[in-house]
Amino acid sequence: MSDIAVEAVELTRTFGSRKALDGVSFSVGKQEIFTLLGPNGGGKSTLFRILSTLLRPTGGGARVFGLDVVEQAHDVRARIGVVFQSPSLDKKLTVSENLRYQGYLFGLQGRPLRARIDELLNRFRLTDRAGDIVGELSGGLARRVEVAKGMLHKPALLLLDEPSTGLDPGARRDLWQQLDDCRSADGVTVLMTTHIMEEAEGSDRMILIDHGRLVAMGTAAELKSEISGEVILIEAPDSQLLYNEIAARYEVAGTVKDSTIRLERPEAHKLAGRLAVDYGDRIQSVTISKPTLEDVFLDKTGHSLWSEPEEEQT
Repeated sequence: MSDIAVEAVELTRTFGSRKALDGVSFSVGKQEIFTLLGPNGGGKSTLFRILSTLLRPTGGGARVFGLDVVEQAHDVRARIGVVFQSPSLDKKLTVSENLRYQGYLFGLQGRPLRARIDELLNRFRLTDRAGDIVGELSGGLARRVEVAKGMLHKPALLLLDEPSTGLDPGARRDLWQQLDDCRSADGVTVLMTTHIMEEAEGSDRMILIDHGRLVAMGTAAELKSEISGEVILIEAPDSQLLYNEIAARYEVAGTVKDSTIRLERPEAHKLAGRLAVDYGDRIQSVTISKPTLEDVFLDKTGHSLWSEPEEEQT
């Protein structure tokens, strides 16, 4: 049997004259936690909707456990759990009632359904909240219920769209622990979209996607290792003029955005020391850091992950 859970080959999706996806290809191994990282409007949600059978691609194709997402959509839906960015819980029902009615949709009932609900309530630490009205829960607790709902029918693939949007760091870490528990207990493969770098760091592998194109793929460590050395950030009021002088004098290349000069340099502390001596009166601050996924994204695309993108149409 194949070890591939999800495979996308040259996926393309157009909306009028605009390409929301432009020839995206990647694969996800079984029981991986895999992340689609990119800015809002970069193509993540379009890709998510294709994989969840809600949107047909214009070109290329995708398979989930060997099943075509267009030609075998019904069979794909039986094998996936989907957690959308927008809440899908009935806020006027209790936690248990939401889970029970989800079970009915998948033909579960009686003792097996009650046992599965009890199992998930325990795993997601919701047992003492089973009778609470969902509308009265905190954002973190409600998100746990959403994921439990998506896992109720024991899907082989769990798809999550921006799962930690609006959650504080503690609730985000808690959610990640729950997802890892689902992988261990049920052998589920997890594929999620996010624009939060810290969230992507916890995945096994990821792709970086921007303006509908795949710009990088690998583990967080692999991607960051492509940055040559450490990153120097220089704050200066005359940033472009200062960068031109530094680039010519030290034969280095970098980028300038607003008042910030960004350089990549092995043994960055040595260059930073010289800059402080030679241009101290023109520099407001100098920061040296290890490469981050933000640096990788900037290196691959020429702009920040937080730049304002075009509005994504789905």
